[in-house]
This record gives sequence, structure tokens and C-alpha cells, in this order.
Amino acid sequence: MSRASEDSNRRMLRARDAMDRSYAEPFDVPTLARLAHVSEAHFIRTFRATFGETPHRYLQRRRVERAMWLLRSTDTTVTDVCMTVGFTSLGTFSRVFTEIVGEPPSVYRRRGPLAPVPSCFGMRWLRPSGETAVSEKPGDAARP
Repeated sequence: MSRASEDSNRRMLRARDAMDRSYAEPFDVPTLARLAHVSEAHFIRTFRATFGETPHRYLQRRRVERAMWLLRSTDTTVTDVCMTVGFTSLGTFSRVFTEIVGEPPSVYRRRGPLAPVPSCFGMRWLRPSGETAVSEKPGDAARP
């Protein structure tokens, strides 16, 4: 790997790590590009090439991952979960959640509390795919 490529990866990781740490914050492309010390257009192109999705979609997916945990592990209302993870509109939250998970937040919550498993298994099991939503039920096919 070339030095330039390593430098580019470090810059993208810096921005992604900021999104991971502060996913509920109102990040925008100019802010993330400044964190990576690159132009906005270059940031979007390079982030997508490096991680396989746009910065906006990555942040949405990260927020939905946290919402999934809150919905199954707490009694917090769907509206409060929406605001806690950084969405400002319940409609947008529900639409994005359904696109990523394959079902609305209220239906997902009805599955009940999470099983007591080591957190590393639970996180992997619950992590939504960037491509398709996968059902927890054995034998169900993946949903787009």
C-alpha cells in the first residue's frame, strides 16, 4: 500500500471514528471533510470508495444500529429513541429504519428484549447490512 493511500485511509477513519463516537450529533459533509482535511467532493468520493457507502448513509446506519438496541433493551418511546440517536423527524427515522432493518421500529420493538448473549455476538447479530435487511427468524429469506 502506498503512503498516499495510507494517508487517505487515516483521514477517512478519522471522520468515521468521529461519526461512531458522536453519532447523535448533527454532522454534515463540510464538518466531516474538515475533520479529514480534504475538500467536500473529495471526501464524499473517497469515503464511499473506502467504506462502500456515502458518509450520510453510514451515519444513518450507525444511528439505526443504536436505535435497534434501545428499542429492544429499554422502555423508551419510539419518538424518544428517534431523537436520542440523532434524527430530528419521526417520519424520516421510521422510513430510514424500515429501509435498513426491513420493518418499522414499532414492529421491531415487539420482538421483545434481547437474549442474554455476549455483547460481541449481540452486536454482530443485530448489525444491519448495508445491502439488505435480514430477519432474525430462522428460515426467513433476506428482505431488500
